[in-house]
Amino acid sequence: MSFNVSERYNCVVIEFKGNVMGGPDAVSLNEKLHELIEKGQKNIVVDLSKVKFMNSSGLGMLIGGLTTMRKAGGDLRIANAADKIESLLIVTKLITVFKHFKSLDEAIASFDEK
Repeated sequence: MSFNVSERYNCVVIEFKGNVMGGPDAVSLNEKLHELIEKGQKNIVVDLSKVKFMNSSGLGMLIGGLTTMRKAGGDLRIANAADKIESLLIVTKLITVFKHFKSLDEAIASFDEK
């Protein structure tokens, strides 16, 4: 898995690519989130449109990111989850934990609705 980080208006978009399976990727993501917090950037949208597969460690990585951002006074939201990944979120009941959106634009706009 790899990820790209870009700034959009009032938040940071992290676009995941490939298979999300935790491990060393979880460490890289965690380090990136802490860098963003230090810069005062606490609103994160994870774009899953290019993710083919996610296992339980990948879900754990997202939960860790969500916890990190919420502790810092921010949030991590999900956009563009494929049907397969959305069903994984439903089965694990994580769909109730994450704010999730069908499009990147909707997720970005959601940070303006405070």
